[in-house]
Amino acid sequence: MPRSVLVRRLGPTPYAKALALQRDLVAARKAGDTGDVLLLVEHPHVLTLGVRGDGGRAHILAPPDQLAARGVEVHETGRGGDVTYHGPGQIVGYPIIDLKPDRCDVHRYVRDLEEVLIRTARDCGVTATRVEGLTGVWVGREKLAAIGVRIARWVTSHGFALNVTTDLDYFNLIVPCGIADRGVTSLEKLVGRRLDRHAVENALITHFCAVFDRRPQVVVTQ
Repeated sequence: MPRSVLVRRLGPTPYAKALALQRDLVAARKAGDTGDVLLLVEHPHVLTLGVRGDGGRAHILAPPDQLAARGVEVHETGRGGDVTYHGPGQIVGYPIIDLKPDRCDVHRYVRDLEEVLIRTARDCGVTATRVEGLTGVWVGREKLAAIGVRIARWVTSHGFALNVTTDLDYFNLIVPCGIADRGVTSLEKLVGRRLDRHAVENALITHFCAVFDRRPQVVVTQ
């Protein structure tokens, strides 16, 4: 029988609060005090930094006073990858799952997250793909969803950000993920109409459980 995953739909959540919750859940998962969890959140405007080099600080194009004027915070994260933007209109997912015993493969885990997002986009009428040598989900030369993960003792944290109705202008504050020659897009831009976030989340939960062979237990925590 598939293992269960507790899906917590937290809604709008400050980045620091979500980061602290992830750390607590990772510690509990490693200790065997909790099962697998998928957090789904929407952050206020924030730039998050990875762990490589300067974390992506060199790819922040806007000066601190401009970020402050637009209400954009900057946070270090502990995940892989470069700088990225999170904000209203995104679905940000943080899987806290134990990959043992049969999924202990970092590359497979990232490809599986991409598959979840590709299937979710397809449900919205968008054909998204992978790009060889790059992480994330793409439509043409534009990134639809970013992925940045951390795995410790095969317990995952951090995860993905899917642009649903995101104001893409905020990505002009950075070089997204350090990739200068590609753009960013959203489901809303691609389909040309407003999308219901709850319905997109429902599709994402369905595909996450299918790809990772989990049974969902959904809790709405606003």
